[in-house]
Amino acid sequence: MGSIIFSGDQPYDITEIGLHPFMLAYANDDFRDYTLLPIFPLRIFRHKSVFIRNDRGIRRPEDLEGKTIGTPGYSSTSLTWLRGIFQDEYGIRPEDINWVISNKDSSADAAGKISKQEQVNPKGVNIKMGTAGLDESELLVKGEVDALFHAAEPKAYIDGNPLVERLFPDSRRVEQAYFEKTGIFPIMHAVAVSKNLLDKNTWLAEAIFNAYSESKKQDYAFMRKYGWVFDSLPWYGQELEETRNLMGENFWPYGIEVNRKTLETLFSYSYEQGLSYKELTIEDLFHPSALEFTEK
Repeated sequence: MGSIIFSGDQPYDITEIGLHPFMLAYANDDFRDYTLLPIFPLRIFRHKSVFIRNDRGIRRPEDLEGKTIGTPGYSSTSLTWLRGIFQDEYGIRPEDINWVISNKDSSADAAGKISKQEQVNPKGVNIKMGTAGLDESELLVKGEVDALFHAAEPKAYIDGNPLVERLFPDSRRVEQAYFEKTGIFPIMHAVAVSKNLLDKNTWLAEAIFNAYSESKKQDYAFMRKYGWVFDSLPWYGQELEETRNLMGENFWPYGIEVNRKTLETLFSYSYEQGLSYKELTIEDLFHPSALEFTEK
């Protein structure tokens, strides 16, 4: 989302952007037209994003060592998080996997077009292209790959193909345990603003941050008071209560300090995986005035 700003068209002054594509544009392509504010519209735990063939002897993460994994975008934010998590939590390095890049994406309508920054293939990792014309879901069903790392649910899983399962059947429990252990709630997207616009309007960065923060507070209030009325999930109230008990009242925080560990973890993953040419810092990517912003 928002990768159009890298192309030179740049129709937006303020846009939601994939965090890792922005990082790679900054580190590898000297992109400086936009800067980030510590507002994170999309965050997702990623253990749910691993899909396997159930006839390949894969029962636990460690069983992926030496296997072949397909994906439509190797250097996407979600894949960079997944590889880092699998190395830190299960000892499976990117080099321990055979990677296959699909020519198509079965979830393209939902996930959007794969950007240039999501197609960076590092040295030292076994990566090849899949059969022409096949999407990642078809690669799995036809047996060209043993598993998929993919942000969206592949078509074969949605269709209920009996060969395709999630690696973590109870991914919610696994993701909650990961948060309890690490305190990390993975960030996928951030808000980018034209540097030229901010230079001309020095008050704007804080105004944008405060607007997003106030909107989020209103959403929290709505969820607590009326969410169960307007949402059709039968256990909406219990889910909200459990989330708040585990992650705190402000379970989707904006700002730098409260997200520092999460951001710096992704910076390290990108550099260690050979994607970013330098290990980035918060000061590189975020507007200087935003470093001290906190939610009121």
